[in-house]
Amino acid sequence: MARIVLVSDTTLSRTYRSVPLLDFLASAPTDALPGAIYSFLKGPPPPGVGGRAAFAPYAVRKLEAALLKSFTSEEVVVAQEDHISEFIDDSTEVIGVSTMDPLGLGPLTMSYAVFFETRAPAYVQREFESLLHRINRARAGKKAKLLVGGPGVWELTVRPEELEKNKIDFAFQGEADDIAGDLFRYVSDDSGEKTEFFRGYQTFNADFRKEWEPNPKFISRYQFSRQFPTLEEIPDIVNPSVKGMVEVMRGCGIGCDFCEVTLRPLRYYSPEKVRRELEVNVRSGQHNAWLHTDEFFAYQHGRSYVPNEDALLDLMKEVMTTSGITRSNPTHGRISIPAAYPDMMRRISSVMRAGPNNWIGLQVGIETGSDQLAAKHMPNKTLPLKVGPDGSWSDIVWKGTYVMNKNYWRPAFTVQVGQAGETPDDNWDTVALINRMSNSTLDSGLPFEFTVTPMQHVPLGLLKNRDFSSLKLDQSQLAVYYASYRHLAKIAARDAARASSDTNVASRYVTGAMIGLGGWAMFHHVKSICRKGGLDVEKADRYGLSERPQIPSLLLTH
Repeated sequence: MARIVLVSDTTLSRTYRSVPLLDFLASAPTDALPGAIYSFLKGPPPPGVGGRAAFAPYAVRKLEAALLKSFTSEEVVVAQEDHISEFIDDSTEVIGVSTMDPLGLGPLTMSYAVFFETRAPAYVQREFESLLHRINRARAGKKAKLLVGGPGVWELTVRPEELEKNKIDFAFQGEADDIAGDLFRYVSDDSGEKTEFFRGYQTFNADFRKEWEPNPKFISRYQFSRQFPTLEEIPDIVNPSVKGMVEVMRGCGIGCDFCEVTLRPLRYYSPEKVRRELEVNVRSGQHNAWLHTDEFFAYQHGRSYVPNEDALLDLMKEVMTTSGITRSNPTHGRISIPAAYPDMMRRISSVMRAGPNNWIGLQVGIETGSDQLAAKHMPNKTLPLKVGPDGSWSDIVWKGTYVMNKNYWRPAFTVQVGQAGETPDDNWDTVALINRMSNSTLDSGLPFEFTVTPMQHVPLGLLKNRDFSSLKLDQSQLAVYYASYRHLAKIAARDAARASSDTNVASRYVTGAMIGLGGWAMFHHVKSICRKGGLDVEKADRYGLSERPQIPSLLLTH
């Protein structure tokens, strides 16, 4: 049997009917979304062979590849979550679980909890706990250690008591591509001796600086050693990932003061490295290249965050000429680049074969419609444009959306409420921006295509003491939620039927109907909550629409 068993919870391994952004469904509270609807929309379990996962989340595949430097393929198993007990016996040493939002403390999950004033667990939390229950039942009386890792480990640092509750032996924090073998041996031995590992975790103080907290249940890289693997130490995946995901780069570098990713060093994959991983996915029958990056337009960027058009074009040419790849989309990017470089966007879109039947999705954190908050929390996100000489922040967002839509890109925006220094006027600026774009059209008369999801910024102190009841949204914050879900309902009604790329025609129509009806029901529920909170919804409906939207004339036109 396996010495090491790797797995992730089902919220990370399902395809969500191939509907963009439906992955966020797992953030919903369990008392707000019927379980039967959730189970259908997340899709069937991934296929497998002999209990091994045929497809696994990209992070798990990276860890698998790193461990295969030290162990054999018989010793390392990536299991389907429903078959994990079949691989756990007296020879199993470590069970590794990858998680994104184990306790339901992520920004979107908390947004639902605060807005709906519910303490019901989110589906992400329920599924994480369900998986650990199965694992603990299978390893009872055996020597196997339970190790949890992934980007969601920070939540366990906030609530370390959950480690004991869920019988987690250790939680690892950080990147482990170059030290995975040593890490798993260390966990298996549990000697507690001083090594290259620190028994504790990293956290951030009020100035967003790293601090180190000792705790025997946590493991991280030794605080005075190198914290990240070099590009050369990051292995290629050897087995296919969910949705055909591959990595393009690590780090971001933009410097927003609310995002930990910006503190990671930039490492750019070569186009050849990207191709090698794509070929692994193509051999499994996947033809979409889902390119993970925290900032696509920062790929090998120049000074002042000027995009490197040649490098971006070379990357995408390598992707799109990989035999078997028919379409691709990056995961994240900023809006100022399309606004400033429309000609570059046209050329990249041509290489990516964007068109009326091939829209490119991209998650974009615009965060606010306020110049004041943009300058305070994310000044580099506007570069190489500058608020003032090149228009307001909302002008930049509007122009970027216009350029993206012209080239068949559909941005999925996120906005925040509850940021430090926020005023009601800042939130109404966000409402004005959403309304303005929701009522805008391209030259052809087609409406703007975008989605917008509001996020709640929850102070760390409230996360620690669970005092969410003290978070009451004011009318301006309610207005942001209202405007966002009003637009989402419009998009759901318009685009639901064609949103899914599910090959099963029947399930595609059922999915479309559910999304359309769900968007309408969600908006009316949001509207009711906002009215009860004192919001003048008629004001929110028309706010920012006193003038007909025009293309900002002060922006760069590279």
